Amino acid sequence: MSKRTPYWPSFHGRTASPSPAQHSTQHSTQHSTSDDTADERARCLRFITGYGEPTVARVKALIERQELGAHLLAKHPTPHEVNTNKLLRAYVMTLKDSHLRSSPPLSKVCFDDKLHLVQHALGTHTFISRPQGGRLKAKRELRISSLFKRCPEALLRMIVVHELAHLRDKEHSPAFYQLCVHMEPHYHQLEFEARLYLIHQELYGPLYPIKSTNASTNTGTNTGTNTEMNRQT
Repeated sequence: MSKRTPYWPSFHGRTASPSPAQHSTQHSTQHSTSDDTADERARCLRFITGYGEPTVARVKALIERQELGAHLLAKHPTPHEVNTNKLLRAYVMTLKDSHLRSSPPLSKVCFDDKLHLVQHALGTHTFISRPQGGRLKAKRELRISSLFKRCPEALLRMIVVHELAHLRDKEHSPAFYQLCVHMEPHYHQLEFEARLYLIHQELYGPLYPIKSTNASTNTGTNTGTNTEMNRQT
């Protein structure tokens, strides 16, 4: 399986739907609306840049049929419940103690609402030196974008594994990815599914609505046949 350096582009969330008055001003014809929709879909494909054309074509087909959400929900029916910083720290430390017990301790673990906007990242591991008693004391912090506060547990695990691996290797080297796969054998497939999750988030909004009274509308998905996709190597 090939190794690709992950590209996590800036993510600005779903654009709010315009009011009827705004709609008439912004989209004077059905043709322009179609063009805007096509442009939005094309922009979302940046999340899977670098994958093989057959894979990209299958993703395009899912988007065209509005079946991307159904595809993701078939694999990940429910979101995780790690929804506070306290729970996130416990989750991260469990993984760290299982695979990287001898690595330096983490002074802070938290979700970050601005991470994906300011640093163009979905997770960061930072090394901070602060003066303390006339000496510099090193502290390590791990932050996860709040985009993953309500997502499939497997995708949260993939992001956490990625950031924990940076405790050993700061670069996206072959050894780095070997460590990721050691901690999570399905790392590369989950990375791909995380990209599909971001595409869905940008096109339709949250995969798991907070209120389930109108789930099919809120997720922007149909219940058609799911398409299986494998990472191209």
